[in-house]
Formats: sequence, C-alpha cells, structure tokens
Amino acid sequence: MATCFVLSRLLFLLLTLSDSAVRVLGAGLGINYGQIANNLPSPSRVAVMLQSLNVSRLKLYDADPNVLLAFSNSNVEFIIGLGNEYLQDMTDPIKAQNWVQQHLQPHITQTKITCITVGNEVFMSNDTRLWSNLLPAMKMVYSTLVNLGLDKQVIVTSAHSFNIIGNSYPPSAGTFRQDLAEYIQAILNFHSQIKSPFLINAYPFFAYKDNPNQISLEYVLFQPNPGMTDPNTNLHYDNMLYAQVDAVYSAIKAMGHTDIEVMISETGWPSKGDPDEVGSTPENAALYHSNLLNRIQARQGTPAKPSVPIDIYVFALFNENLKPGPTSEKNYGLFYPDGTPVYNSGLQGYLPGIVYYSSASTINVSHSLLFFSIHYK
Repeated sequence: MATCFVLSRLLFLLLTLSDSAVRVLGAGLGINYGQIANNLPSPSRVAVMLQSLNVSRLKLYDADPNVLLAFSNSNVEFIIGLGNEYLQDMTDPIKAQNWVQQHLQPHITQTKITCITVGNEVFMSNDTRLWSNLLPAMKMVYSTLVNLGLDKQVIVTSAHSFNIIGNSYPPSAGTFRQDLAEYIQAILNFHSQIKSPFLINAYPFFAYKDNPNQISLEYVLFQPNPGMTDPNTNLHYDNMLYAQVDAVYSAIKAMGHTDIEVMISETGWPSKGDPDEVGSTPENAALYHSNLLNRIQARQGTPAKPSVPIDIYVFALFNENLKPGPTSEKNYGLFYPDGTPVYNSGLQGYLPGIVYYSSASTINVSHSLLFFSIHYK
C-alpha cells in the first residue's frame, strides 16, 4: 500500500510539473547526456527528471543499454554514439552488423533511437588512420541498417569539432581546412546521398577564451551588442554561434552542396575553469544558456537561413567529475549530480529520490523529490 501511494504521488507530481515546465524544450532543444563521472543519478531517475523538464531529445556518446532501457516507452528521441575506438571494426561488415544487432536492435522497438553518430571529433586526432576509416565506417553502418530494414528509422552521421573550419570570417567566406578537404568532400557527398545532417560542435567560449581582448563577451553571450555585418552579404550577426553555423553552411556550399542541414551537436559554456580559462563563470554560463533557450523558443534561424530553426544539442546535462583535461571540462553541466541547477538557465523540474525498503518491510523515501524551479526569462 505504501509503495502504491508513493508511486502514485510521484506520477501525479510528474504530470503536474510536466504541464508547467518550460515549453520551449519541445521547440528544438536537445541535451547531451555524458556519463564520465562516478556520482551521477541512475538512468531511471534521470528519465523522470527529464520528463519533468519536458526534454524530448537526448544525445549519448555510446549506446548504454541501462539508459536506453530506462527511457523505453517514453517520448524521448535518442542519438546514440559509436566511439572512435570502433571505427576500424566498423569497416568490417560482420562486426558492423554485430554492433547494430547488439546495441540498437534490442532497444529500437521500445526506445526512440533516431540517429547513430559514427565517431566524435575524429579530425581532432592526429591519427590519419582514423581519418581514413571514418567514411568507410559510416557507410558500413548505413549499409547494415539498410540490410536490416532500419535505414528509414535511423540516420547515420558523425559529429565534428569546429576546428575543421579553416576560415570562419566573414561567415560567407567559410571554408574547411585544406588538409581535410579530400575527406570532408567525400563525407559531404555521402550525407547528400543518404539525406543526413552534418553535425558540428560549436563553442563560442573557446574563441572568447583564446582572445578576450578582441572578442566581445556580449557578442558570444547573445547579449545586446553592435555585432558585425558580413561585407559580402550585408547580413548582420549579433552573436558568434549563428556566425559559426553560417560559416559551416558556406564551407559546405563551397564544396558544391546546398542540400545538407547543419545541426549543432554540442554547444555550451562552463561554469568554472582554470585561471587561464577566461570567462568560465556561472554568471556567464547562465547568460549563454538562457539567451540561447530564448532564441530556440522563438524558433530563430541564422541570418543566412532565417526560416530554418537551428537544431541544437546543449552540452551537457550534468557536471562530470572524471572528465580529463582542464577544469572547465568537468563543469559544463546544467545540473549537479544531485539534480540541483548549477545556475539559472531557465529550466524547471525535479529529480526523484531513491526509494528503498528497510528490514522491517516498511518503505522509506530518501529525498523523495528534489524540486527546482527556475523561471524562464
């Protein structure tokens, strides 16, 4: 009886808060769900939390069966990841089929998996073997999906660092790096053939951190600022992220394609960093994300594509305490592992607590519901 009461109460609160949660999140926001940490809540608790936030799209860096199972029979759409360490294997048709049958097929009937990213920021590596294996791996995974009759449900792509752009200013003159031209051209041809998007990880924070004296903080945070006008198109840009997206579109066009969508697979701002990571504060992170959410709510496109709302996945859901690298890498989360917001990003919801039984067979609830309510600006 006690168990039924707790679960019924939890469901009631979930439905109530879902109706009052920020509705912008149905308009195109996705969130990256990284798990390089040893203190994160269980996937089942995260599933309830995200439903209270009305988040309907998640991106993973793997195909964690625990996560996919926790979100079964939900409305959440997943991008699952196939790590760089698998690229060599994925050029083999048997190994590619085994991966899809083991990691995708068991879940796809109950969990909405819509995309596989084959590799992540491959061209950031100096290993040219990875570069050479990327497209063959993408093609083999796609062929496997075709053979299994899943190619209409699941698209194939890869996520790239903005580092692949050789020139981004002005946006209309965007080009890919010359040393990558051969690889990128072939990848774009494949995207055009199978009608899948080109994913880019775009972080205005990096540009500001590297050159804070020349780049306006207001420009990278979507705050009021004079902006810049592209001399070739007379298009005006009031923020760097949109300029970066249009630079990618220009680079794609320079390679002969106008039929490929650009999706932002990662963007975010750290709330904490090392002394040389200028601008990594909770105040700046709050401004970046709340202003970005406002633009997503307005379904705003870039100056070059004003009628095409940008598809955006924010990085990341939680702070990840085991991530290597500078301090900022551990502090991109919108939330702490206990479910409380790191800063005011404009989201509201709750993280359910842990339900467990005592030796006397009576139910105990530890922090049964952790509420947070951050009003949208």
